[in-house]
Amino acid sequence: MANDYYHTLEVSPTATQTEIKQAYRRLAKLFHPDSNRSTANHDKIARLNAAYEVLGDPQQRQAYDQRRSYHAHLEAAGFSVGETTRQERTAAAQARHRRTQKTGRQADAELQEWINQIYTPVLRLLHKILDSFNDRVDDLAADPFDDELMQDFQDYLEDCQDWLYQAERIFRSLPNPPNVAGVAANLFYCLNQVGDGIEQLEFFTSSYDEHYLHTGQELFRIAKGLRREAQAAVKAIA
Repeated sequence: MANDYYHTLEVSPTATQTEIKQAYRRLAKLFHPDSNRSTANHDKIARLNAAYEVLGDPQQRQAYDQRRSYHAHLEAAGFSVGETTRQERTAAAQARHRRTQKTGRQADAELQEWINQIYTPVLRLLHKILDSFNDRVDDLAADPFDDELMQDFQDYLEDCQDWLYQAERIFRSLPNPPNVAGVAANLFYCLNQVGDGIEQLEFFTSSYDEHYLHTGQELFRIAKGLRREAQAAVKAIA
């Protein structure tokens, strides 16, 4: 039988389902471009996927084994057997269509999960930090040496630290899907800028050196720009 699926997965026809699964994972990792560029082979990956879709399902494997045995008997009797029958080609086309639909649905579900569980709550926390910053600075500018005003500003920075910690914990809680890698990168750098900005502003509260205040303002300005880029990227994807 041409393109024998057992040969493709480099397993024996008597292999267990666990052995088939392990073989598929090993070969997929070897030939997938994201894990091993030196041996990447898209055609090989496609053949592995086709073989595993059948052999990885006990019912489909049983039907495949019956066809395989039938073809072997025909070939042993001297008959020429084509790569696939019309029914097999139809079944393969239907399987590819189902796989494409399933992959698309999975990608959409992963994207929505990431937006709901990561992007939205992280953005909400960033809004708390960034959107009130200018007003807080304006309040303090009335008299930076006023103890009450300075205490209010320090309380705000403590809140910012708590919000930042929450945002970073949420951000790390779930891997991002490949199609939002750019969004995730913008959020990552945005959080870093916010953290550095808070540190500079805390230096200002203890030294009254306006250099730290201006540096903190600039870092927050950069963070806002990264947040806007993340928001624009999500709108383009969703």
